[in-house]
Amino acid sequence: MNILVCIGSSCHLRGSYDIIQRLKELSAQENWGDRVQLGASFCLGRCTDGCTIKIDDEIITGVNKDNVEAIVKKALEERG
Repeated sequence: MNILVCIGSSCHLRGSYDIIQRLKELSAQENWGDRVQLGASFCLGRCTDGCTIKIDDEIITGVNKDNVEAIVKKALEERG
């Protein structure tokens, strides 16, 4: 599963760095290893909708450091 976190100006100001840090922590804690690939993107085109991530081909908006764990775990469950 590929996760891209928007680091464009709007998302950066809304906490995308905190989301990246939380994903790194979760990856280590949950031992995601090769199951999850983390990356960054300069713009995912949803600048007015809060921090945005892309999981595979799905755009998810309104992400923050507190809800990103539930979002990713749900995506992992759905993808098996």
